Amino acid sequence: MNGRWVGVDFGTTNSAVAFADAAGLPHLAQFPSAQGPRTTCPSVLYFESRKPTVGGSTAIEHYLAAETKGRFIQSLKAYLADRSFEGTGIGAQYYSLEKLIAIIGKHIGDQLGLASWPSPRRIILGRPVHFSNPPDQETDTFATERLLAAMRLAGFDEIVFEYEPVAAAYAYEARLQRDERILIGDFGGGTSDFTIISVGPGVRQRGRRAADIIGTDGVPIAGDAFDKRIIRNLVAPRLGMGGEYLSPPSKFLPVPSWPYERLERWHYLSFLKSPATLEMLERIRRTASTPERLESFLLLIRNELGYQLHEAVQRTKFELSSATEAEFAFESGPVTIRKKVTRADFEKWIAEELASMSECVDRLVRASGLGFGDIDRVFLTGGSSFVPAVRQIFVDRFGDHKVTGGEELTSVATGLALRAREQWPADRDPAGMP
Repeated sequence: MNGRWVGVDFGTTNSAVAFADAAGLPHLAQFPSAQGPRTTCPSVLYFESRKPTVGGSTAIEHYLAAETKGRFIQSLKAYLADRSFEGTGIGAQYYSLEKLIAIIGKHIGDQLGLASWPSPRRIILGRPVHFSNPPDQETDTFATERLLAAMRLAGFDEIVFEYEPVAAAYAYEARLQRDERILIGDFGGGTSDFTIISVGPGVRQRGRRAADIIGTDGVPIAGDAFDKRIIRNLVAPRLGMGGEYLSPPSKFLPVPSWPYERLERWHYLSFLKSPATLEMLERIRRTASTPERLESFLLLIRNELGYQLHEAVQRTKFELSSATEAEFAFESGPVTIRKKVTRADFEKWIAEELASMSECVDRLVRASGLGFGDIDRVFLTGGSSFVPAVRQIFVDRFGDHKVTGGEELTSVATGLALRAREQWPADRDPAGMP
C-alpha cells in the first residue's frame, strides 16, 4: 500500500481497492490467489464446519477442494434492497446481511493489512445509482444505510459514498487534455449505472461544482442477468428442463422447473443434494421423455459441478463478445454438454435486459435536457461493456467515434481513490505539499 486516500469498490461479483498517493497517482491493490496476484477479489464467503470462515479467491479454492461442501455465499450486494432478506442461519449461528458483508469487508482489509491503513480508516465507497427497478428513493436510502452499517462493522471509521459511474468518470478524466461532457456507463455484476458529467483539467482547476454532475440513473440489471439467460435457454434444456415424464397410471406431466432455477446461482446447486430431491429426480428420470438428460442433471448435482458449469457459461459469454458464434463446452467428471450458440441467439435471450438498459439511457438524456449530440464522449466500463449488444446501445445513439472504454474491471476503484484525494485535501503530506 502506498497512499493516504482509499477507494473501495464493493461489487456484486468482485471487489477492488485503490490507493492514491501524494502525487495524485492511483495504485490498485493486489489480492493473492492460487494463480498469482490479481487486482480484484471475489465478493464471496465460504463457511465450513469447525473451520474459520474464508473469503475471496481462498473461499472458492476451499469450496472446490472440500469433499463435503460447506455453505458458499455470493452476490450479497444484490440483496441490499430486499427488505424480506434480513439474514440467514449458518450452522448454529444467525448472520444478518450486514454482518455477512462486513465479513467480506474485513477479509479484504485483512488481506491488505487493515491495521496499517491510513488513520482514521476513511474510505470513499462506491454505490449504484439505484438499487431497485423501477427507481425508488426510499429503497435506495434503505439499501445505502445497510451497506454503510456493514462497512462500519468491517472496521472502517469514516465512509463517504460516491456513485460508481461518477467514480469511473474520475478515472477517465485522468487521461484528458481538455474538458469534456461525458456519459459514463458502468456495468457490474448486478447493476448498470449511468452518469452525465463534465470533467477535465479546467473543471479540476476551477474546482468541481454540484452542477458538473448533470444527471444519474441506473437499473439493477447487468452481467448476472445475462448469465441466467444462458443457463435458462442453453444449459437447462440439455439437463431435462422442458421435457415430460409419465406419472402413473397414464398421465404425462412437465418436468418441474424449480430445480433448474437453482442452476442460475451455481452455489445453490448444492441445496438440491438432499435425499428427497435426489429421489424425486431419479423417479422422474425413469419415465422421462429424455432420461439421459435427467441423468446428466443428477450427476451434476451429486458431483457438485455448479462452479465448473458457470465457468463454462462465462467462457461462452466472453467468446461471443469477439466472435459471432461459439461452442458452449462443459466437460467435467461424468457430465458433457456441447452446443453451438450464435451471438444472435444470445442477443435474443437478453433482449429484455438490453431494452431496460436502453430505456434507462434515454430517460437519463431526456431528464438532463440534452440531446445525444451534446455528449462529447461515452466511456463504458465493467465486464458487460464487452458485450457487443451493450456497446451498440451507445453506438446507435452517439456514434461509434464517441464510444470508448478501458480498465473495465478496475476503473471505479481507481476513480474512488482519486475522489478520496479531493474529499480530504488536508490529508496531503506532512509538509502540506499538494
